[in-house]
Amino acid sequence: MKSYIVGVGMTSFEKPEARDWQYWDMAREAGTQALADAGVTYADVEQVPVGYCFQPSTAGQRAAYSLGLTGVPVYNVNNNCATGATALSMARQFVEGGLSDCVLALGFEKMRKGPLGAGSGGDGAGGGAADFATSPVARHYGVMAARHGFEKSPPTAQLFGNAAREHMERYGTTPTQLAAVAAKNHRHSAHNPRAQFQDVYTVEEILDTRTVHRPLTKLQCSPTSDGAAAAVVVSERFVARHGLRGRAVEIAAQTMATDTEETFDSGSCIDVVGAPVSRAAARGAYERSGLGIEDVDVIELHDCFSINELLTYEALGMCAAGESGKLVEDGATTYGGRWVVNPSGGLISKGHPLGATGLAQAAELVWQLRGEAADRQVTGARVGLAHNIGLGGAAVVTLLLAP
Repeated sequence: MKSYIVGVGMTSFEKPEARDWQYWDMAREAGTQALADAGVTYADVEQVPVGYCFQPSTAGQRAAYSLGLTGVPVYNVNNNCATGATALSMARQFVEGGLSDCVLALGFEKMRKGPLGAGSGGDGAGGGAADFATSPVARHYGVMAARHGFEKSPPTAQLFGNAAREHMERYGTTPTQLAAVAAKNHRHSAHNPRAQFQDVYTVEEILDTRTVHRPLTKLQCSPTSDGAAAAVVVSERFVARHGLRGRAVEIAAQTMATDTEETFDSGSCIDVVGAPVSRAAARGAYERSGLGIEDVDVIELHDCFSINELLTYEALGMCAAGESGKLVEDGATTYGGRWVVNPSGGLISKGHPLGATGLAQAAELVWQLRGEAADRQVTGARVGLAHNIGLGGAAVVTLLLAP
């Protein structure tokens, strides 16, 4: 059975505490937008998977109740930074399995100021090395520590910064190429009114900002963010019954993969931060859909740090291992290039409220495939790909087709 996204919604992504709102307020805003976009009401919704990382158990109910008290099942989803795409995956499976005709996937996050740490929450939100032993990603940090040690900078930045250094040593990737990723995404976000940051920076300006963990500078790191996003996922018969064919974006394939021994055996941070699991998820999506990366026009991928965008180019098959720096440097991943990657500004500039990120990626792709993305529209976009990853770990790759 096929599944379709017929409505999406998203709040602006904002700095924590920038607005006086609660997580249920942002969930109501995004959910109301998605329902209105689909032309349905909450009474049509049969199940609600809700993603978040930093709120307590049953916060999903508190958020969903802001949309209505209809008694439908609400599921609380937490899969680190892949939480939003995991909620979308649950919604898709409910529909494709024939259990429901209309499901609302909802994701939100209300975060604290400052970097993520090494504790239990998101990719870690604790107090650094002291939380090492109890962290859900302790095994990942252990691989890093054995090769690179454990320093005082934010632990997640250490993982990705060390992956960047390994990539530079192995392939000759340069700091300029890493900064070019951030420059591209900041430039894209200038056209996204929902983005947390809408400032444009040169490569030189990005390189000159404060180093978070060598070689990554502040403008190459995604910020903490508040925000929510939502998607209405329906069956083919629901599309027909409600006359939604012209707005229905088909989920052509979606695959989730989790860590295997390959993540840990090499002792490389490139593998620890998710290169193997991203490859596996992409491979599964291509096989299930019959599509390949050559068919894709527009991509929203998980650029939590600039290096992860380069690693993901390679994992998705956009280039061979070690060639991703050249790909971004040559303009292949921006307007006028082979693909447009992160037209929204990506996590680096749009923002990264963990539970909402994967659904915000889906929202951007739906707008792109419908031709509704305004000044950031990718001309003639027919196939979109979303990549959402969380340490600990999970990667979700989704292929979407225009109506």
